[in-house]
Amino acid sequence: MSHLWQHPYVNVFKHFEIGSWKKSSKEGEVVTVMDRTIKCTVYKITGSIPASNYIQLPTTLSQSLGLTGHYLYLMFKPIPGKYFVVHLDVATADNLIVRISFSNLFKEFKSTSTWLQFPFIVSASKGSVHAQAAVGAKDISGPAPLSTRWTILCLDFQYILSMYLNRKYSYIKSVKLCANMLVKNMFTSDSEYEPGMKLDEVKKLGLNLHGISPMPREMAFLLPKTEKWHDHYDLIRFPTDASKKPFDSIQQGRVRDKSPPRTKNGPPGTISPKRIDVKHVDTSRHNALEGTSRINTLTSRPKSMMKRSVTSQLPQVGIDGDQSSVAMDNTGEVHVFAHPEGKIMVHRKDKHKAKTSTTVINKESLHKSLQPDPILQLRRIVGFGGASTKDALWTNSGRSIVYPCHAVVVTMQIANGAQRFFIGHTDKVSCISLNGSSDRLASGQTGTQSVVRVWDFESTQCLAMFKTHSHSINCLSFSHSGNVLCGVGKDSHSKNMVVMWNTSCVHKGGEVTVMAKAHTEVDILRMRIATFDDTRMVSCGRDNIRIWRVKEGSLRSAPVNLQEYHSMEFTDCCFEAGYQPSREPNDRLIYVCSRSGHIFEINYRKVAIHHVRRLLPVDKRHRNKREKQTFNSSKGISINSMCVNEAFCVTGSDDGFLRLWPLDFAHVYLEAEHEGPVSATGMTQDGLHILAGTTTGNLGVLDVTTRGYTTLMRSHTDKVVSVAIDSIRRHIATISKDHTIRVWDLDNQQQLYDFTAPEECPSNITYQPHQQVFACGFQSGCVRVFNVASTSMLAEHKQHRGCVIGLVYSPNGDYLYSAGSLGSIALYDATETGYPLLRLLGNTHARGEIFGPDALAVSPDGRQVAFVGPSEFTVSVVNSKTLDEMLRIDITSLNTTDDTQNAIDTAERVAYTSANVKHLLVTTSSNKLLKLDARSGRLLTEIEHIHRASCTSLSITEDGRHLATTGDKVIKIWDYHMRLDLNFQVFIGHSEAIHKVIFTPDGLGLISVGEAIFLWDFLANTHQRQQEQPEGRTPLKNYIPRVEENEERMSSHSRLKMSPSKSVTFDDRTIGRTRSPVRRSLSTELGEMPRRSPPRPTSYQPPGKIADISSIHLDAEESESEEEVLLGPTLQEDNSQEDSDSDMNKIEITGKDSLGHSPSRQQHQRYQTPTKQLAPAFGSSRKNKPDIEQLMRPCVRKHFIKRPKAAAIAQRRYTAPPNQTALRLNSIVGYNGNGRNNMVWNAETGFFAYTSGSVVIVEDLNTSSQHHLIGHVEEISTITLQNDCQVLASASGAQGLTTPQICLWDLHTLTCSTTLTHHEHDVICLAYSRDDRFLISIGDYRECSVVVWSTQNHQVLITSKTALPVHHVAWDPHTCNEFVTVGTNGTVLFWLVDETGDAPCLNLHEAEVPEEILQTNHMVTGQVDFTSAEFAGDSTLYIGANNGIISAWDTRQNKCFMHWEAGSTEIDIVISRHGRLVTGSVGGHLKLWSVVGIGEMRLPGGGNDAIRQGGLTMEDEMMLDGDVTTAMFDETMDMGIVGTSSGTLWYINWTERTSIRLVSGHSQKVNGVAMCTAPYMATCCDDGSLRVWGLKEREQTLQFQVIDQACTCVVFAPEPTRQTPSSATPVGMTAAVSEYDDFTKLPSVAGGYSDGTLRMFDLNKVEMSLKMHPHAVSVTTIQFSADGRMLLSGDCDGLICISSPTTGMTVRIINDHKGAPITNIDVTFTQDQDLEVHAPLLWLATSADRRVSVWSADWSKDFCELVDWLTFAAPGFTPDGSVIKKGDQSQYRSLPPSIARFSPEEQDVIVYMGYGMAKQVQFYSLSQRQVIRTLPVTHWPVCMDLSPKAAVIALGISERLLKLQDYYEGSFQDYIGHSDKVENLKFSPDGKTLVTISHSEIIIWDVHI
Repeated sequence: MSHLWQHPYVNVFKHFEIGSWKKSSKEGEVVTVMDRTIKCTVYKITGSIPASNYIQLPTTLSQSLGLTGHYLYLMFKPIPGKYFVVHLDVATADNLIVRISFSNLFKEFKSTSTWLQFPFIVSASKGSVHAQAAVGAKDISGPAPLSTRWTILCLDFQYILSMYLNRKYSYIKSVKLCANMLVKNMFTSDSEYEPGMKLDEVKKLGLNLHGISPMPREMAFLLPKTEKWHDHYDLIRFPTDASKKPFDSIQQGRVRDKSPPRTKNGPPGTISPKRIDVKHVDTSRHNALEGTSRINTLTSRPKSMMKRSVTSQLPQVGIDGDQSSVAMDNTGEVHVFAHPEGKIMVHRKDKHKAKTSTTVINKESLHKSLQPDPILQLRRIVGFGGASTKDALWTNSGRSIVYPCHAVVVTMQIANGAQRFFIGHTDKVSCISLNGSSDRLASGQTGTQSVVRVWDFESTQCLAMFKTHSHSINCLSFSHSGNVLCGVGKDSHSKNMVVMWNTSCVHKGGEVTVMAKAHTEVDILRMRIATFDDTRMVSCGRDNIRIWRVKEGSLRSAPVNLQEYHSMEFTDCCFEAGYQPSREPNDRLIYVCSRSGHIFEINYRKVAIHHVRRLLPVDKRHRNKREKQTFNSSKGISINSMCVNEAFCVTGSDDGFLRLWPLDFAHVYLEAEHEGPVSATGMTQDGLHILAGTTTGNLGVLDVTTRGYTTLMRSHTDKVVSVAIDSIRRHIATISKDHTIRVWDLDNQQQLYDFTAPEECPSNITYQPHQQVFACGFQSGCVRVFNVASTSMLAEHKQHRGCVIGLVYSPNGDYLYSAGSLGSIALYDATETGYPLLRLLGNTHARGEIFGPDALAVSPDGRQVAFVGPSEFTVSVVNSKTLDEMLRIDITSLNTTDDTQNAIDTAERVAYTSANVKHLLVTTSSNKLLKLDARSGRLLTEIEHIHRASCTSLSITEDGRHLATTGDKVIKIWDYHMRLDLNFQVFIGHSEAIHKVIFTPDGLGLISVGEAIFLWDFLANTHQRQQEQPEGRTPLKNYIPRVEENEERMSSHSRLKMSPSKSVTFDDRTIGRTRSPVRRSLSTELGEMPRRSPPRPTSYQPPGKIADISSIHLDAEESESEEEVLLGPTLQEDNSQEDSDSDMNKIEITGKDSLGHSPSRQQHQRYQTPTKQLAPAFGSSRKNKPDIEQLMRPCVRKHFIKRPKAAAIAQRRYTAPPNQTALRLNSIVGYNGNGRNNMVWNAETGFFAYTSGSVVIVEDLNTSSQHHLIGHVEEISTITLQNDCQVLASASGAQGLTTPQICLWDLHTLTCSTTLTHHEHDVICLAYSRDDRFLISIGDYRECSVVVWSTQNHQVLITSKTALPVHHVAWDPHTCNEFVTVGTNGTVLFWLVDETGDAPCLNLHEAEVPEEILQTNHMVTGQVDFTSAEFAGDSTLYIGANNGIISAWDTRQNKCFMHWEAGSTEIDIVISRHGRLVTGSVGGHLKLWSVVGIGEMRLPGGGNDAIRQGGLTMEDEMMLDGDVTTAMFDETMDMGIVGTSSGTLWYINWTERTSIRLVSGHSQKVNGVAMCTAPYMATCCDDGSLRVWGLKEREQTLQFQVIDQACTCVVFAPEPTRQTPSSATPVGMTAAVSEYDDFTKLPSVAGGYSDGTLRMFDLNKVEMSLKMHPHAVSVTTIQFSADGRMLLSGDCDGLICISSPTTGMTVRIINDHKGAPITNIDVTFTQDQDLEVHAPLLWLATSADRRVSVWSADWSKDFCELVDWLTFAAPGFTPDGSVIKKGDQSQYRSLPPSIARFSPEEQDVIVYMGYGMAKQVQFYSLSQRQVIRTLPVTHWPVCMDLSPKAAVIALGISERLLKLQDYYEGSFQDYIGHSDKVENLKFSPDGKTLVTISHSEIIIWDVHI
């Protein structure tokens, strides 16, 4: 009744007496003026600052107007050219005050829970110039135009609050009118008034029946007679029907038509109400699923038996006849009016003809939609967190976890990684909770729409949705029964509000009601409901712990007295677990953790502290002492999360550790370190598995029993910007705003690589089509190219100044294109090293970052590149090779006539379709998709309203049938040709903008990135292939594999029929793989692509062998008949049916008699008694033996492949007697990383030996002294040591006339006692039996032989062969005559040396291998090979494979009883002793496993999960610098020595967890060596390393590494001298003393590189001091001038550059030798005034064309001139007799090099060696200008150096000899020990040491002359 006085309206200014200013107030410039238009007094509010000039009602904000009318009428006029603001404070039904503001200052709509800001669009007077200019304007917001009119603004508060805040309007509290405006009055009413109408007109139209009345006279403006109201004034209603941007703005709409509108349900002629009453949302199951959100309908999975059809239950809409109508309005919305029967008429507006056409559709053809429906299925989301990373939960079964990922809640199975999704939230999920039985899940989202959803966990259906909090729900807790849900969020005043809901009826479709709620001032971070009582809770937060309970319908709390701990931030809490009958239910403890590391135990019943503990980190310096620290001695562990069971407590802290504690927290049971702070923890009910989530987006599980940790999820921590696909390796690369580039495996979604750019943010990425290389663009404008395999950078360019918005390779990978945000486009040559820039164009692309990340598009044929530019109104097409413009398309000219378009359209995205479609797609700012002809640019099709907002990305399938677009946070899949009634399907899931979408190359998947990585199954191609697939054919594998496909991939066998077309005859070896036909079905090729024809069964050929090219032929007879090809176990039986008259060029090998293939191998299901068969003898004669060069090598690293050598050792050589040698071998630097098992170490005796080239090095680890066993000529492949450490066996292969040999070395005398010869090729394995009676040697892949030797008489006892190569052999340590070999294609052979007969023989049993071991999950190509084997002490054999799997075998039954995945790469080393196992892999991973109890698993009942989990644990892991090639450990497995392929031997100590380098060496070719006065030498290598070595200790001191460049030459800087008086010198002269004599300061070292750069390194500061780039090609030689002022360098083009080492400038370039590589540069350090040539300092240069130039230089005076030019004659043919072609640059590689040096013996003599008329060394006199003498040599030298102290010359020979020759007499001595040609040698400055280089071998000789 108190509100009746406000009916029908209230004159606000009159009621509150605004003229007296008693009930209102004014501030600033507020005056009354007379307005001439409306002829009355109005209030004028002006001022530059609106907030300081206003009228406010009531006087103070503490008062209230109390106006209840839900319509507000404001009569005002904006002042031209100014801004105005109006603030309206209204109250809701729940007493929430909401401010509604509108102003022409606002550019867009903004909202919070208590404030709504609406833009106000001021329209110009109709007919004015300003009104005409505003037509078509893009932005019509801003200050009021110069011509404005009086306006009546009508605001519907009831609609505004219900629509935008979901609240009910109550009354107006206050009004504030701010400058600048004219105001006449303000009214409130519950009626809607229509100006310009009289009462009779309203009644005639029936408007009065719907609450619409004519405008009262008091509210009306003055209107002249016969004039229309709307011609003079404006009426603006909100909500409005205007469609102009910005949306949600207050602007003028259409004038109400006086013709009667239609109602929804009434007959024609009735009036349709404008508004819809406020809906009351019911939270019951029915309404929650059907009425509250359309999202559930879009995302729900369709039932299998239901078909989509158009509903026939829509209401009749007032049209006569049996027909329905479908009409489209101006905004693109489709309105459907259906009838149960009849036809449908579709109205389409033709913009070209400006008329509407009608199409009649029969009911039978109704609803032709995109099929299948749905066409996308979300498979996996890679991401964790979003709004919060504190919630990650276990399900009740412990098999799955639940966690939020932005707006989606994900549940993942631990076993296989399968995911299910709860989709429905519209903003990021901030909290989740499960009930005790895990059948109900609650989730809350952040933001203003902070709703809570309750889900059915099994079906992922939403049961209820409700909202109580205003915003920011941060905590949810389900009771154990699931009947009560508690939530903590913010109210309208940003205070914490705790609400409890009754969810007991939610499963039955009942409502969710509020049980109780309470407001609190305290901070709450975590709240838990007690498990024993649904009405009791505990909460914790900053400075408080509170106990809560519900009593009598209210929520009450009691704080815990924290005493001195009141100033702490408490982060988590939980109730004590377990039930004790002797105690009351509430007599239990509460555990609370804090940021300071305190653990509080709270007595729940007493609400008091029971105990306080503080967890402190252990100081690493006292880790072993484990001293207990005082309470406040250091900073505590900052704990973020905790969980408790009956025995343990788990904590996650900021230091990244997940820790498992006992409940007394006395010590730590387990801890696992993470990359970031641990924010979430969880424990299964049995306490055996612990879940950890980190703030860096990682999820992992710790297995308590095995101590193993599994990473379940890694994710980006910020928005994902773009994605690229490597189609060959099935990898994807993503970039994110977290400054990382990550590479993922599409099969298992595991992260493979992580590239970090801390100071730069990547903006674009693309993969090279054929290589494992990707290019990445950055916001700084930099473009970098990375090699993924080597994780190295290949190129870097900085051509762009702005952000890189486009980056793409050409389809063939030859070119790379990039575009910058400032309009530049660059073209790079991707075929050259460094990606050189070919062309750069500026102002070519449209400016702006909105065009990224797909600003460039390349046509499928690679001929054209399209982009938006040079302005946003045009699209340009340029030539892909030159960037010359080919076509320019004006987008504005393509737009058709559109009456509703207000702005000029601009292009935003471009994309090419597949080659068969040949279209160019363009998306525009008006949300149109234009299809253009790719060649002519002609507009073909225009599709409107593809999205409500801008289209952010688009992608087209390879077949051109489907199109994917993104926008509005959704994905749309379109029928590309738009031939259906419904041409698209919409898919949600993303909560933020989608930055890129891309189809997988096989068309079976789709990837979308935004806030996370979404992987979808694209079902269109799968659906089509299933329909087209013939019966029995297995469909192609999905590019994103399903979990069930991974499990069943190897289990199916099918039967195929060949078509009568021609077929190619081949088997698996012709495609690079060898597969066992008995064990496996024929699989598809690389990338799982189908073969063109099934392989024809042929006779099985030897391992990896292939016949000549004639064996791959077309068989005309077979092409005419159908042949049945059997797959699986029947394949071998069909081999016998092959035609015997096959081509004679094929290899004839009997398949059934070859070892390695059992004739009837069965599935690995049950044990059968092992049968023995006699191994075939190794025959000496072989028929149809194939050419060795045609045999394919094994693809595994384990199998030894010797490095190719240029020449064999010289057969004619002279070696002096030991007492007459001038050189003595001092030491050898390095270890041969190419060998396999070529290191032995005995822990008891300390014996240590390894190989380098052809030498066995025996080293004393205590004194570092070496003994060298020289007897081999070729590279040693492997060595082994007898068990009694008396004999060492080493093996080498064949080369030329050298035969393979096995040397047996007596370790007492260190001499070779016996040499064994039998093999034809390399020996890859050696092994002694336990009693040392037998020695086994294994031949390589070319002979596949197994030879058993007797160690008594060193004779061959038994020989045999295998059908497949053997990679490893191991003796059983518990028997004397049993051993095992493992090899290619998963072959496991158990051998027995049978000595019971007259002659010993070999019996064998081939073991059955389980199919799951042979799966190639991590392998790109090839087959599964067993690469290592080791016997354990419990009748267990461990076998490693190249797919990373370790299998355990029972040696009593020869049966595999378990296996596990020990890595993802090839395992080459397996060592096991006393329950511990060490594995070494190709990736450099060395792992220590605990295998205690593994042997018990073969017992009955031993296969249960508990024993399996308890018997295997990885204890430790180390990462070494290369592939693990050899390893030896002591009996306890605590310490050992491990060798890697990088030429390093490591000492490993598992106890101390240390790894120390014992031996270092080069693994690639050494290109140069340099010596200095100090006992150091420098070497440079092909791998880009420059290393400095100590000569005495042979240890690597320093290493400087340059990535992706070879270091070709090295030199030390000359030593500066100081002049000191000397008694031995004449008066006035001084003696030069080196500054390095004390070795405290080292000289600098310089190196030349293959990219033409020179780098100088300061050895004292250990840094690069200078980098120069004087050459364009590779540097071949480098030398300092004698005074050190200049650096002289020569390159392979013959240019010599003189550079300053101080400034880095190139001061002179000499091109006299141009055309031939510079081979060496030499300088002289002496000055002789008696020479006829005045030479302050002489230097010379030699080129490969046998020319020597001698120069005189004084660098202090910039003087350099040519002194002499020498040319040495040579024949016109090479040493091998080939004719030398003139001008052929490649000839120099086949000729001996030319080298010249100044003689230290004769100051005017140059010593020259090179190719000539004879093999000789020539001596040329500068003074006589002629050759004065020659010395003959036996071989063509490769390198030369002269001793500075003795008259000798050292020569390196390609036939592996070191030759030392007398300078005057020519007598010589030859020295062996090198396994390849001697390419470099150098004397030390004192002449006492000579260093020789042979490939990677470094040998140090002592000179005794």
